[in-house]
Parts: sequence; structure tokens; C-alpha cells
Amino acid sequence: MNASLRLVLAVLSGVAVAFSYEPFGYWFLAVLGVGAFYLALMPWQRFATAAKPSPSAAFGCLLGFAHAATCYLILLPWIGAFVGAMPYVALAITLALSALITGAVGVRIARCQYGFLAFPFVYIAVEFLRSSLPFGGFSWVRLAWGQVNGPLVWLSSIGGPALVSLAACLAGVSLVTFLITRGRTRRVAALGFALPIGLGGLISPSFDGDGTEAQTAQGNSILVAAIQGNVPRLGLDFNAQRRAVLQNHVDETVRAANDAQKQGEKLDLVIWPENSSDVNPFQDPLAASSIERAVSAVGAPVLVGTLTRDEVGARNTMVVFDPETGPGETHHKRFLQPFGEYMPMRDFFRKITDLVDLASDFKPGNGPGVVHMGGIPVGVATCYEVAEDPAYRMAINNGAQILATPTNNATFGFSDMTYQQLAMSRLRAIETDRAVVVAATSGVSAIVHPDGTVSQETSIFEANHLIERLPLHTTRTFAVRFGDYLEAAFVWLGFMLILGAAVRRPREYARQHLNNGEKRCWKRSSHRGEFDISDHPDVQRD
Repeated sequence: MNASLRLVLAVLSGVAVAFSYEPFGYWFLAVLGVGAFYLALMPWQRFATAAKPSPSAAFGCLLGFAHAATCYLILLPWIGAFVGAMPYVALAITLALSALITGAVGVRIARCQYGFLAFPFVYIAVEFLRSSLPFGGFSWVRLAWGQVNGPLVWLSSIGGPALVSLAACLAGVSLVTFLITRGRTRRVAALGFALPIGLGGLISPSFDGDGTEAQTAQGNSILVAAIQGNVPRLGLDFNAQRRAVLQNHVDETVRAANDAQKQGEKLDLVIWPENSSDVNPFQDPLAASSIERAVSAVGAPVLVGTLTRDEVGARNTMVVFDPETGPGETHHKRFLQPFGEYMPMRDFFRKITDLVDLASDFKPGNGPGVVHMGGIPVGVATCYEVAEDPAYRMAINNGAQILATPTNNATFGFSDMTYQQLAMSRLRAIETDRAVVVAATSGVSAIVHPDGTVSQETSIFEANHLIERLPLHTTRTFAVRFGDYLEAAFVWLGFMLILGAAVRRPREYARQHLNNGEKRCWKRSSHRGEFDISDHPDVQRD
């Protein structure tokens, strides 16, 4: 009974966390979900025997895996939109393996009176591992991305996604601790829940209807267009009609120029999506001529997504085309998506499946993350790069005053992928205090203000454009300047807790975390030398 209930709770907690992400966006479910997961790891008195009130570390591994695998299986089906279920399921299971650590360590930490204060750091350390290893990791599933509609997102301006994830986890585990304990522990847990929620609400700006107008005053703003040309058809083979994709973006740019002219305004810069011209204009005169027509129509610099090749190899490239000087600065995508834009250990994985041959062989760039368009420094994070902390932080440290997320979502059909990615751009806007222009080949394209609000967006698979005056900012938030160091401190503390739980016997672990007056509340269990807190004065009894 005990084990079954814990396992069900772990699965349900994974479901709750999954529904915090877009397009659902129920941010509070992440808080409740992580809290429920922690409850599954804690000692129970109602359903447990005297000898086994707490799960073993091995069962904690199972609970952690069940929680994470359930979440990722719900979150990531878009990966298999056109290649089948196998790659998507394999990725979800692989990512969930890291949660074995969370479960095993969490079981031991949850036995401590104030373990709920330590658990969030373990959670962040494992999240960091998942986002870094192997092959650069997969940071798409960070807890923070599900908080864009809640008060905790404002903490991103202090510590980026790491602090948001930490705060969501702390709020969740503190809430469940508050509900099942009493006395001093309950009072501390109340503070652990209220502090991150309250701090996020305190940081969030007040809106009186005039803020946007003040931000976009003529003197420190520019008129920007995001172009969504759409694609001829869905699926992995849409690039077979590359010239049609390019022509769609040319035509939509001309329409945007006409619309701006009708309003008596002139565009300052135009953002095209990733892969908007997969016909290389540096090798194809017809493609170059088509782009020149669009640039001439708007009379402003256009950032064009294309594919290039140099002495290093193939590149996923964004190029500035200026109406006066022609092709200019480039941004070669630095953070490439493993198993998509490049294939690690291709020969090995080919023995498992020939789907590896669908992966490209791009080489990463090493530029500053900034291109200048009409003298305006624009930070660029192409598609997958928006999930990586260094991308926009580096761009702003190199002078970027406005940000662009050119992306190609056509290979993922009508899936949730584009909405999840837009949520990342919204969090990055708050984190960096910059407007973000999201330009997608097939949608969703959007205009995101520095407060994370979306003022305009397109539908999926339509030809459209967005025009808006956006502010140019030069300040650097605390997260941009010190976010990396703050995350390193969180992760270091988490690793220390993991190491402590791994190398010390439970009694030694208890001695480290409880003072002399609390040690009497711990007793040795008859089951494999483990401990429970059934005699703890702050634990509610039946």
C-alpha cells in the first residue's frame, strides 16, 4: 500500500509539472507537482509500518524516474512529430535517468527536519546536469520555463532560469511541509513558501497603461518587423521547396514595407526566421537577387536565416543584408541541437537506427552573439539557442540593445514546441530587460516586450508579419552580470548535499543537519539501519 501510493503520487506529480508548461501554462501546477513529488519521498506515518516509514534509496530512484519520465513523455511528443515515437520516447527516458539522483538523495534529505530547505538545491544541481550532459545536455525541460505566467518569473532578472527553478521547487516542498508539520518546522516552511512568491510579486512592475508608451518613446525606440512567410507543406521535406519558402518571405516583406508606408512610417530593421533562405545567396545569384528585392522594398537592414559553408564546414547562419552595403555581419549558431543539427557518435547510433542520417552536420560558431543593423546592436539567439543561458547574456555583455529569436518550427507541425519556445523568449525578455522579436518560418512569431508580455503574435502556418515600435535598452540586469555565478553557487551547494547523502550513513547525515536538541527525535529503524522522524515533535500524528 505504502509503495503503491508513493508511486502513484510520483506519477501524478509529473503530470502536474508537465501542465505548467505552455501551451497549458498553469504555473502553479509546477509548485504543487514538485511538492507532491517531495511528499512521495518523505517518511509517512499513516500508511507505513513502524519499521518502514520512509522509502529506501533504491525506491527513491524509482520515484524520481517515474516523476521525470511522466513529465517528459507529456512534454516532448513534438520531437517525434514526423520521425515517429522512438526518438521522442528515447529522449524522455534518457532525460529521466538523471532524476534517479534526485529521488535517491531526496529520500535521505526528506528524513531531516529541515530537509525541505536542502532539497531545492539538489533539484537544481540535477537540473544543471541534465542541461549540460551529455553532448551539451537538453535544457528545454527546466522547471523555470513553466513559470512565465506566474510571479516567480520575475526572479529571472536576478538569477535567470536557475533562480526561478529553485524558487518554484522551494515553494512546492515548503508548502507540503507546512501542511503536514507543526511547530517551528511549520513556521519555517511557511516562510519558505511565502518568500519566493512574495519576492517575485515585489519585483514585478505595476502596470498603469502608460508604461508601454513611455518605454517606446520615439527617442529610444525603433520600428521593427518580424516576417513569417510560411512554408509550402508540413514535414521534414518542406525544405525541398526552398525557393518557395524564400519567395514567401520576400513577398511578406514587401507587404510589411507597404503597410509601414501606409502608416507614414519607415521600418528600422526587419527580422526573418531561421532557414528562411535555405538557398545560399552567396552561391545562388537568383536567391541573392530575391533577397535584394525585399531589402530594397523596406529600405532597411534585413536579418536573413540561411545555410552557409566555410573552411570549418556547414553553418546555420543569420546574415545582415543592408540596402546600401549589401551582405554584412553574420551570426553562426553557437549552440547546436544534438541529434538534430549535428549527430554525436553517428557511427555508433547508426547501428541502433538509421534515423541518425536525418540529423545534419553543422559546425558551431564562436561569434559575439551580436550583429549590427543600421548601427543598432541586435542580440541573436537562433531557435534552440534561446534555451541556453550564455546566448543572450553574452550578446548583452557585447552591447545588444534589442534581441531576436529567429526560429524554424515547420518540422514540428502543429505541436506544442513553438509555444514552449515562445515562453523561453518571454522569460529571457524579463531576465535581460530587453524586447525580443520572435520570427518563425511557420509560427508562432511574436513581439515580446521587456516585461515579458506578448503584444502581437501570429497563428501557426499562415503568412503574416508583425510591425511594432520597440524600446532600446542599455542597462544590464543582475542576472546578466552575475547570474552565472549565482547558479554556480546553487549547483555547488546541491552537489555537496548529494555527496554528503551518498557517502555518509544516515545517522551521520542526521548529526550534521540536526542540533543537539533535535537528535533525540531520531531513532534507528530495524530496517537496514534507516531512520524515521515518527517521534519528531513537529510531525503531525494520527
